[in-house]
Amino acid sequence: MAKARKKQPFDVKVFLNTVAGGRSVSNYRKGQKVFSQGEPGDAVFYIQKGRVKVCVVSEQGKEAVVALHGNGDFFGESCLNGHPIRVATVVAVTECVIMRIEKATIVRVLHDEPKFSEMFMSYLLSRNSRVEEDLVDQLFNSSEKRLARVLLLMANFGKESKPEPVIAKISQETLAEMVGTTRSRVSMFMNKFRKLGFIEYNGSLEVHNSLLNVVLHDNPHLRRRAEKKA
Repeated sequence: MAKARKKQPFDVKVFLNTVAGGRSVSNYRKGQKVFSQGEPGDAVFYIQKGRVKVCVVSEQGKEAVVALHGNGDFFGESCLNGHPIRVATVVAVTECVIMRIEKATIVRVLHDEPKFSEMFMSYLLSRNSRVEEDLVDQLFNSSEKRLARVLLLMANFGKESKPEPVIAKISQETLAEMVGTTRSRVSMFMNKFRKLGFIEYNGSLEVHNSLLNVVLHDNPHLRRRAEKKA
């Protein structure tokens, strides 16, 4: 009896490149805005290459980085749940190639293509879990642990895809905004991580598995989960 053919994973990038109409692909240079807080929310974006940061600005002018997105991530999806304007600004952290999918188009695709709809729903649920973990991280963990977690997430540790230990250059100011601390403290922690062999930090940034020790210290539940994945 012939063996069952292995089910091929859904390739979202290939699929999106075949969608008829309502999409465009643009290149963004480092530091260029994809969209700004207060602009109309009329499209969802998909990162084919590069990394972006999501920032919000308070009425007093204080800016905070609330998320980083990289290859294979969507952003701007809040327009699908009734938000008429953007509640954040998205800026390219590296050179980027980003697909813009008009709201009407993605709504149609979600309705007509069950495989894409299933993948997109799974992605949003995973994103929601990440936001909850970020909130717990901010409430209960030290700034040193928060920085370690941000670096690990940027390097894809904990995701199904293979970790990418070499991270595109990102400023300490941006890391400080994400962690909720000062640039000087980020610099101190980065130097500490380098001396302990957790990272290599000289122009480019390379994250080692051993950095998990900082996050897992005094947290046996997370340690057991990490050991099971190893």
